[in-house]
Amino acid sequence: MASPSLLEALPDEILLHILSFLEFRDVVILQSVSKHFLGLCRDGNFWRNRCLSASAIRLYRLGPDWVDEDGALLSGLNTVLGQGDHVEDPNDVHWSRLESLSQLSSKRRKREQIRIAANWDPTFPGENANWYNEYIQRHGPIAVNWFEQPQVQDGALIDQIDVSGIALYRPSSSADELFAVSPLDDGSICLWDVKGTRGRKGSILSNSSPGLLCTDGPGADLSKRSKMINTGVTECVSIDSQRHMAFFAVQSHLIEVDLETLQVVGNHPFEWSITTLSAADPLVPLTVGTLHGLHLHDFRARTEHRDEYQVRLDRISTYGGRDFSHILDSKPLAPYASLAQSGPQSILHLERSGSSSQLSDDIFVAGRFSNILHYDRRMFPAIRGSIHSGARLCSLTSLPYPFSSLDSDLRRHFQLSEEQVEKSKNATGGRTLIACGEYNTKGSLELYGLSSRPDNTPQSLVIQSSTMKNRQMASRSKLLSVINHGTRIVFSDGQGDLKWVERDGITEVRRHKIGKSERVAHRSLFGSMPGSDDIARKILSTRAPGDAGDVRVNDDDILFWTGERLGMLSFSSKPGFSPEDFVENTKTPEEVAAEEEEQMYNERMRLALERQARDARFVQNLGAGGIHNGL
Repeated sequence: MASPSLLEALPDEILLHILSFLEFRDVVILQSVSKHFLGLCRDGNFWRNRCLSASAIRLYRLGPDWVDEDGALLSGLNTVLGQGDHVEDPNDVHWSRLESLSQLSSKRRKREQIRIAANWDPTFPGENANWYNEYIQRHGPIAVNWFEQPQVQDGALIDQIDVSGIALYRPSSSADELFAVSPLDDGSICLWDVKGTRGRKGSILSNSSPGLLCTDGPGADLSKRSKMINTGVTECVSIDSQRHMAFFAVQSHLIEVDLETLQVVGNHPFEWSITTLSAADPLVPLTVGTLHGLHLHDFRARTEHRDEYQVRLDRISTYGGRDFSHILDSKPLAPYASLAQSGPQSILHLERSGSSSQLSDDIFVAGRFSNILHYDRRMFPAIRGSIHSGARLCSLTSLPYPFSSLDSDLRRHFQLSEEQVEKSKNATGGRTLIACGEYNTKGSLELYGLSSRPDNTPQSLVIQSSTMKNRQMASRSKLLSVINHGTRIVFSDGQGDLKWVERDGITEVRRHKIGKSERVAHRSLFGSMPGSDDIARKILSTRAPGDAGDVRVNDDDILFWTGERLGMLSFSSKPGFSPEDFVENTKTPEEVAAEEEEQMYNERMRLALERQARDARFVQNLGAGGIHNGL
């Protein structure tokens, strides 16, 4: 057995210090040398410091000075800034100044670096973050992958079928298998393989027969569009992976489908059209939001039909076109909470403080009304309270950790001590409610700090303790969907962008435009116009809920639905798959060569016509335009 090299015999601390002088690409290549270097090059503190480098600090909005924990100014750089034509970035100057201040001892300088790192660190006690993944998602390249589009063939014609929603299905406890489930425009259900465990990545795994999702049941007449999925409902599908059940909102009906057989096992009508569904969980009832109210649908208890009452009261039940058969039903009506204003668009089951895998009894509802409504499942349908927003919100998510707008602003300017940061993050019973939507035609990203007593009794009210509303820098258009992604918050807007911000809701980390799903063979004038790109109406993280930080490297992608098709945003230099990969090529080599020659000829003609038009505009601007008018 070969003895270890002298380099590997060095202490890890020295090796990590040497690695800090390398570019990140070299550190990644070094991982393939040995298992020892593999673990060393993925050290959490190493990549955490990389995220806290000068390039990351540059993203933060700092004041003209930094103040240390003793109240001493660390900048004194007013004379440096503004000298000459080149103005240095004040954040870079502060960082380099902190590294080389001669008046500070090495011990005090190290303490100040630790304090700054504590202010910047977005993680909370007990949260296991994978900093290697964090660095990739913060600074790595981004590629957009488009899923296989369902098609229907009518003779020689092939037409694409639009996707009407999306939810994630994990058929086993293992995080390897992950499927995307969507209702289609023809009333069928389609499943895609997200991670490529049973087929190609992004390929269609299975598809049901058309008309399965219909208010009149499978096999009904589908000539009327009103019997199908409402395309205006974003949260129209919810998945219970443990029971392998899917819930679809089809107009005013909630249809239950067994995902193992793709057969309808339940059809529950409601008084009004369903506008949103909560996430399904095997331990709590599903919350259904209709146009004018909220319902708790306990899918664990099957409801029996009242056929016997229909037989006895056949004459009375048809009197005046109304159904009176429920008069003799001894069972009480299901709990129902009426809404003063119609149009709920998002329902959130809030998790318990400090645990993202356990749900509390708190239900929050947002929509086309100015307040976020709060209900307690144990006291439903009585409302417990409300949070005033003033915006039209369409998406809700949460963090099981506390939030304080004051502490967040001070941390963003690196003004808290280590003890103050620790006290702020260890607030008992704290949680963060995150909402997005539209306010005065602009995007609104809102964070609400919630606090409650840890005893979790019905008397322990959830109180809004802090508020942050980003309505200036979030987006110029409406925000459509928001989720947690690692230690960041990501949202989509109406301009086709996905934006990542820190957990303060203000500091932007990066952004990326989705682009077009169709392959553009030729450049077009209209292709560059605003609004020509696709938008993400709903985004989901492919990371399983409750996963620890030691998940597979670079396995937390973002799945999105544009309203017509599915795509996935991954952190790689090139896409893993595209729509062309799923098309069977039946052309002969001669036909392919002829098609390529035709495309080259079209491209040359297009360039020639553009050059001619450019020359004509140039001559006209010189004053020769009047010649064509006979002057």
